[in-house]
Amino acid sequence: MQADLWRELAIAVCLVFIIEGVMPFLYPARWRRLVARLATVDDRTMRMTGLISMLIGLGLLYIIN
Repeated sequence: MQADLWRELAIAVCLVFIIEGVMPFLYPARWRRLVARLATVDDRTMRMTGLISMLIGLGLLYIIN
C-alpha cells in the first residue's frame, strides 16, 4: 500500500518536470522574458499567486478524487 503511494508521488513529480519543461523547450526567448518579468514582481503578489495556484490544485484534486 505504501509503495503505491510513493510510486504515484514519483509519477506526479515526473509529470511536473515534463509540464514545466514544455515552455522553455518550445519558446525559450518568451520563457526568458517571462522569468525576467517575474523577477520584478513583489513578494506579496508572488505569495498570493502561489497560494491561489495551490488552492486551485487542491480543489481539482478534491474534485477528481
